[in-house]
Amino acid sequence: MIKVEQLTKIYDTGIVRVEALVDLDLEISNGEFLAIMGPSGSGKSTLMNILGCLDRNTSGEYFLEGVPISTLEENELAKIRNQKIGFVFQTFNLLPRMDALRNVEVPMLYSGVSPRERRNRAWEALEKVGLTGHAHHRPNELSGGQRQRVAIARALVNDPSIILADEPTGNLDTRSGLEIMSIIQDLNCQGATVVLVTHEHEISRHAQRVIHFRDGRLVKTELIDSPMRAAETLEAVRQQMEDGL
Repeated sequence: MIKVEQLTKIYDTGIVRVEALVDLDLEISNGEFLAIMGPSGSGKSTLMNILGCLDRNTSGEYFLEGVPISTLEENELAKIRNQKIGFVFQTFNLLPRMDALRNVEVPMLYSGVSPRERRNRAWEALEKVGLTGHAHHRPNELSGGQRQRVAIARALVNDPSIILADEPTGNLDTRSGLEIMSIIQDLNCQGATVVLVTHEHEISRHAQRVIHFRDGRLVKTELIDSPMRAAETLEAVRQQMEDGL
């Protein structure tokens, strides 16, 4: 699905030169759930931006489904971002004046989808994340966990093969974070390739593989034999809360 070879990204302002990624070799299999960890400034978000075709590498190569991304024009990259990749961000990035349903429709505005089909597909996406009851609520009327559910619905509405999630639980409490991880794991079980950035060790244990970055380099890889099931952990949290009452 994804392969990078000797991938390097350098930011050079003329005064400061930062090596954000250095000679990275990495393969991500179709249907894999990969977590990326590392301190701030280690290159995690830079890699996500390159994988999401939001930024270009300085040297090396990035292959997506066997296609070298460096050979593609901007309109081709935009098509990949819209149809193959779903983005989930820590800050949700929802449009404040639109309700949840219309926020989910946004990616389809650039795909030539008819208004009726847009509405139907957006509703189905909200149904998958359990939020149809809040379809007509604006972001400021939703909790953090609900806003992240809307963001996930928006990410999956075009049925992408890849989900890129950058700190999707970073602004959420434990219970809401587990709910989001349960949804992401379900998407992975349905065939989506998931790449997730996190600072939280417990969140990383829900993935099948964890890679660690430091100073722009991959320094460690862990294979998770038995990934934690977020739904099971969430149920345990709920039981603890009930017992506490």
